[in-house]
Amino acid sequence: MEDAAELAGAIETRLRRDGHAVDWQRDGEGASAVLSYQRYDAIVLDIGLPKRDGSSVLTELRSRGDKTPVLMLTARSEIEDRVQALDIGADDYLPKPFDFREFDARVRALLRRRQDVAAGITRIGALVFDRASKRALLDGRNLELPNREYRLFEILIGRIGKVTSKETIAEHLFGFNDEAGPNAIELYIARLRKRLEGAPLSIVTVRGVGYIVEAAADPVNE
Repeated sequence: MEDAAELAGAIETRLRRDGHAVDWQRDGEGASAVLSYQRYDAIVLDIGLPKRDGSSVLTELRSRGDKTPVLMLTARSEIEDRVQALDIGADDYLPKPFDFREFDARVRALLRRRQDVAAGITRIGALVFDRASKRALLDGRNLELPNREYRLFEILIGRIGKVTSKETIAEHLFGFNDEAGPNAIELYIARLRKRLEGAPLSIVTVRGVGYIVEAAADPVNE
């Protein structure tokens, strides 16, 4: 949630480009209301929001026991501000202005933490999933995954051996304003399966529940 329209628009565009579902709230009251019922993989929160500051929003979030990773953004650079943000529950802190490459890296780190994936690379036989470079390779060949299919694969590979419900996929793959019909997830799953032909894993449908990734070998995280 970021109040400066130009920066917020750039952040939203960048995250969507990488296949993430994004919801943008322009003030602290709106952010607090949405966070009271909607769950996210990560939150980008500006301290200086209008109507209600980001510190207050974060304090309320943590008081409910919500452990969603939070990256705080602020124009303040004093050490006291950083310490305060971390003390009230922020997972990371990024002063403005910032390089978007650093922003991308910090968001990736928060998402790995959310999925309990400490490493940036997962290897399963000849398949390599590299979160830093946003690539999936099979036998050294780039699989050329479009953004949303890449994000879907990231969601599933972070839960190898666990069933991922359609509801969970929808929450992570589509934002409030995305037009996602009832067959959208099945369509993206079908496309991803086709691109993963020959890979040492399979995406298995658990009827009435969701999907599970079954690997032919144990994944190695680096």
